Amino acid sequence: MYSIDRAYVDGRFVRPHGQERMELVSPTTGDAIGEVVLGDETDAVQAVLAATAAAPAFAATGRAERLDLLERLHASVMARSAELRDATIEEYGGPLARSTWVSRVAAQTFLDAAATLRDYEFERIAGRSRLVMEPVGVSTLITPWNSAAGSICGKLAMALAAGCTTIIKPSELSALQSDIVARAIHDAGLPPGVVNMVHGRGSVLGGVLCTHPGVARISFTGSTATGKAIAAMANESVKRVSLGLGGKSPTLLLDDADLDTAIPGAIVAAFQNSGQACIAGTRLLVPQALLAEVLARVRSAVGQMAVGDPADPRTQIGPMVSAGHFERVQRYIRRGVEEGATLLVGGPGRPDGLARGFFVRPTVFADVRNDMEIAREEIFGPVLCILAYRSEDEAVQIANDTPYGLHGYVFSSDPARADAIARRLQVGRVAINGMQHDPLAPFGGFKQSGVGREYGVQGLESFLETKIIMEPPNERSAS
Repeated sequence: MYSIDRAYVDGRFVRPHGQERMELVSPTTGDAIGEVVLGDETDAVQAVLAATAAAPAFAATGRAERLDLLERLHASVMARSAELRDATIEEYGGPLARSTWVSRVAAQTFLDAAATLRDYEFERIAGRSRLVMEPVGVSTLITPWNSAAGSICGKLAMALAAGCTTIIKPSELSALQSDIVARAIHDAGLPPGVVNMVHGRGSVLGGVLCTHPGVARISFTGSTATGKAIAAMANESVKRVSLGLGGKSPTLLLDDADLDTAIPGAIVAAFQNSGQACIAGTRLLVPQALLAEVLARVRSAVGQMAVGDPADPRTQIGPMVSAGHFERVQRYIRRGVEEGATLLVGGPGRPDGLARGFFVRPTVFADVRNDMEIAREEIFGPVLCILAYRSEDEAVQIANDTPYGLHGYVFSSDPARADAIARRLQVGRVAINGMQHDPLAPFGGFKQSGVGREYGVQGLESFLETKIIMEPPNERSAS
C-alpha cells in the first residue's frame, strides 16, 4: 500500500498542513492501493512564498545555467521512467505501450525546451527600440490526470527555460505519478523554491494558487468548465493565463482516402489512451458513398479490440481512471441510445469477462447527427460517433459546428487536397494521414478548447513578458 504524505516546498519534502486523506484506487481492480494526504490553503500559501523568495535569483540566471538545469532534469526523470511507466499502469490504467511512451516523453520535454531555449533571442531590435523578454514571474502549473507526468514536465520545462519559479498542483487522481516526478526533480538538485508541488483538491488549493498576489501566471490543462472558473478567478488581479481545455475533434475521411490505412488510423485517433485524450478524434466524418463500407470495417476492427489488464502488451483499451468517470462514460453511452443513434458495436456495461475494475466496452455509434449530445459533448472515453456527409463543404461545416477547436485529422491520398481541408478547419492542430507528434511546434486550441499555446517558441513566450526600452536619439539621428 502506498502512502504519500508529503508536499515538496522550498527544496524539501515536508508534511502537509492539510489533514484530509484520500484513498488511491486501482482502476483495473477497483481495490485500494494506498492513500494521499491532501494539502490545504496553508500549504498553498507556503509554496507561493517559497517560489516568490526564489524568483529574483532564478530570473537572473543565464541561458547556460538554465540549459544545464534542463539537462539534469531530463536525466533525472529518465532514470525514473520505468517507475513512472509502472505507476501510470497501476494508478491510471494506461495500457503498457502508451504508459511506456508517456514516461519517456515526460523526460524528453526538458530536452525539447532546451532546444527552444538554445537559439531564442531574449533581446532584439524593434523599430528604434530594444525589445527585452523577461520572466513573467511565479507561475502556477495545474495539470490533469490523463497525462500526469507528461503534462507536469512539459509545463515545468518551459517555465524553467523562461526563468520562472513554479508551484505545481497536480490532479489528486495522479498522486503516485506526481510524487515520482517530485522525487526526480529533487534529485536534479535545483535551487530551493524554484519548483514546489502540493497535492490537493482544486476546490481547496485553487483559491490561493489562482488569486494570490505573488502569482503572476497560471498554466492550466483540464476541463473547459474548470478552465472558465480559473480564468474568472485570475481576472481579478489580471494574471497571465493559458488554458488547455477540452475537445471534440473531427476526423475527416475524404472520398479518395486509402481505407486500408485510413480506417486503422481513424480508430487509433478515436481510441488513443483508452479514449481519455483531449485530442481524440471522436467524430468520424465519412462520405455518404463510402458509409456502408466504412461501417463494416469499423465494426469489425473495434469489435476485435483487446480490453483488459493494462500491463498486458496485447491490451489496447484499459480502464477508466475512476468509478466516477466510468459512470460518466456509461451515461453518455446510454444517452446515445436514447437520442436514436445506432449502436454499431459496444454499448453499456462492462466487457465480457471483466466484472471488476472500471472497464468500458469500446463503443461506436452510427446514424449520428451533429446536434446530438454524444456528438457535441466531450465524453472522454472509448466512444466514437460516425457522421455522414455529401460534400466537402458539408464535411467542413459539420467539423466546425462545435464549441471546441483543439485538434483535427484528415485522411486523403492527395496531399494538396488534404492540406486545403486542414486549412479550413477551426482547430489549433491538424494531423494529415496519421498520428504525428511534434513537440517543438506549439499546441493549443481555438474557441472553447483553450487560450494560448504550449511547447515551441510560443510556449516559451507564454512565460515571458515583453519590455521595450527606448533610448534618446543620438545627435546624428536627431539632426
